[in-house]
Amino acid sequence: MKISVQKLSLMAMFTAVGTLASHMFWIPAGVAKAFPVQHAINVIAGVSLGPLPAVIVAFSIGLLRNMFGVGSLLAFPGGMIGAFLAGYFYKKGKTYAVAAIGEWIGTGIIGALVAMPVAALFLGSEAGAFFFILPFLTSSVVGGLIGWMILRVIKKSSAVKLNTDAREKSA
Repeated sequence: MKISVQKLSLMAMFTAVGTLASHMFWIPAGVAKAFPVQHAINVIAGVSLGPLPAVIVAFSIGLLRNMFGVGSLLAFPGGMIGAFLAGYFYKKGKTYAVAAIGEWIGTGIIGALVAMPVAALFLGSEAGAFFFILPFLTSSVVGGLIGWMILRVIKKSSAVKLNTDAREKSA
């Protein structure tokens, strides 16, 4: 995968914003911490960068949050799957709403189901699927809506242009 300097810079910016803003707004959810900012970044990165760079951004945010002690291991399965599906759904559906739905399905449902064995293996939690689905889905819906709204504002703004047309032509 060839990444331009512009795309790499945007990935770094999303990673920085996601890492720094995540502990300003989070919701405690048992062994997990729900970070709606992460989900907003997933949607925005999925739309503006594509599925694989969005996964790299989500992984980087999860890694940095864990290194700083403000995240949990559950950031990896939920964030990465949600970012991938946000980008993939946008690539197929070409609407911000479809990207948000990809985030909701990826993090809220699939990520929550993948979190069960991760929590059992690494965190010693024997919580069931519904324990994770509700907080993951809540966080991803809130964050997905925030990301969707930010994308709509950016699209209407003449000062900032998303380069989604160029990304679609190069893909």
